[in-house]
Amino acid sequence: MAVVDHERLKNLFLELVQIDSLSRREHDVALRIQREVESAGATCHYDGAGEKVRGNSGNLIAKIPGNVAGAPPFLLAAHMDTVAPGEGVKPIVEGDVIRTDGSTVLGGDDKSGCAVICEVLHRLRESGIAHGPIEGVFTICEEIGLQGARNLDLGLIAAKEGLVYDSDAPGHLVIRAPSAVSISFTVKGVEAHAGVAPERGLSAIKIAAAAIAAMRVGRIDDETTANLGVIKGGRAGNIIPGEVAVRGEARSRNAAKLQAQVDHMIACFKEAVANASVLVDGQRFEATLDHSVHRAYDGMDIGDDAPLVKKVIEAARRIGRVLEPQGTGGGCDANILNQRGIVAANVGTGMREIHTTREWLDVNDMIAAVDLTLEVLKIHAGG
Repeated sequence: MAVVDHERLKNLFLELVQIDSLSRREHDVALRIQREVESAGATCHYDGAGEKVRGNSGNLIAKIPGNVAGAPPFLLAAHMDTVAPGEGVKPIVEGDVIRTDGSTVLGGDDKSGCAVICEVLHRLRESGIAHGPIEGVFTICEEIGLQGARNLDLGLIAAKEGLVYDSDAPGHLVIRAPSAVSISFTVKGVEAHAGVAPERGLSAIKIAAAAIAAMRVGRIDDETTANLGVIKGGRAGNIIPGEVAVRGEARSRNAAKLQAQVDHMIACFKEAVANASVLVDGQRFEATLDHSVHRAYDGMDIGDDAPLVKKVIEAARRIGRVLEPQGTGGGCDANILNQRGIVAANVGTGMREIHTTREWLDVNDMIAAVDLTLEVLKIHAGG
């Protein structure tokens, strides 16, 4: 087995997380990754995805030639953007455990994946491991709807199989992921002075609260989740609120369950609005509802017996590990890549408590991802 350069991987990760790269602002971290992969022998290109999403960088595509004649290309992908609060990250290092300082996310989602791919490319160059052509894809705007992968220029990509590094558990291979739907509700009531004439008003916030109280959210079942994440409304504490907007989502790996959850959420709002009205000077005013449903992305479902899955499981066996295919509740670039004709499964890098200010990871989990990948590449090349 090729020996991973522990300190190089760790130090690169620490450097990457300290480069701000919120969605649409990935330019600086892209340049740093470009320097790293070019030092490993890669040739780099950027596609035009940045212009399409109004960002300051396109997707970074790094290619290295194979050293096995006729071996098919293989794709390695991770995303460069992070969620808020993700600016001014100050990582706390406790041996091989790296944590956020509690004021920001760490950015292991997904700079751990970026660092893993860079180390893989270094090891391929230094060790002489047999492999086909490698296409490293570092995407933008994953966190705002998988936009980088959605707009990836496939004219620059030859691979038909690959791995995405965007999951927590290093002992699992994610081959099933949900479809997701974004939902927006706008409830309109009647404004009135809250102290002088509250009976002349119809509170949009109260109506929305009734809808939310009746709604199933959180973990619906082992395949389905739902959430309401944003509420905006009202103009002042002394005004009965005439309008409130609520945004949320539903996800499921089962199409019928997803539709049922979306229908349920809409029905809760419709019922709450239908029961709300106020009589003002002999005229009845009724609450109204506007809502929209947007398909954010489709699910991923790779069969347990797919050639890619078999390669990864065999690679794990060869290095003394057991890897379990599994489903997840999160979406990632692999969802889009599979829809666009590239069979891609999601490998864990050990990132934990992602999207929170408690985020942390263990460098040894990233090393495990590198080891696994190197063995997959050998197998993919016929070794």
